[in-house]
Amino acid sequence: MPAIEHSTLTLSSFLQNAATLTILLAFIGYLATFASARMLERRRDKLRLVNKRLNQFYGPLYVASKAGDIAYRSLLQKQGKTQSFPITDDEMKEWTLWMSTIFMPLNDVREKIIIEKAYLIIEEHMPQCLLDFVTHVVGYKAVLHKWEEGDYSERRSTIGWPPEFDVYVKRSYNALKAEQTRLINDTMWSTFRRSLRRKNKKTGNGNW
Repeated sequence: MPAIEHSTLTLSSFLQNAATLTILLAFIGYLATFASARMLERRRDKLRLVNKRLNQFYGPLYVASKAGDIAYRSLLQKQGKTQSFPITDDEMKEWTLWMSTIFMPLNDVREKIIIEKAYLIIEEHMPQCLLDFVTHVVGYKAVLHKWEEGDYSERRSTIGWPPEFDVYVKRSYNALKAEQTRLINDTMWSTFRRSLRRKNKKTGNGNW
């Protein structure tokens, strides 16, 4: 009789341990699923921010800067020069044409992006080259206003072009594109794994 009671007790303990282990494994599985879902959602949030920065700030800024650089080099090639300044009297007519119809419209586009979408910059503080660019454009607005009144005594903005601007825009755009590609790949891979785990659970093939 004692042997039977011991056997029954052992079986009962085994069943209790098995139940506890089952609950523990289920809880661990829940935590893993929860953590995976949270990580996937964080990736999606980060991807949304990267996409917004590319679509509304760095992408348009990069395209406008690239177009401006191509146009500027085209003008220099046409004039047979390596830099625009000094601008001679003979070149003044063409310079004012290119400045008013090509360069300033592109400057206005970039200035608008920087002022209205400044909250999308990557850095914690506004990069100095962006501030320098805006003040450069403001200087040219005063020059073009004088041109409209027939005063050509000034031929360029009193605030010089910031050489770091194009470098910053290109570097930031390329970095965001690389991060976008990585986040898309990571998100797709995580979504695929989650889908496969759900499918395996339904078919009883276990987890992967």
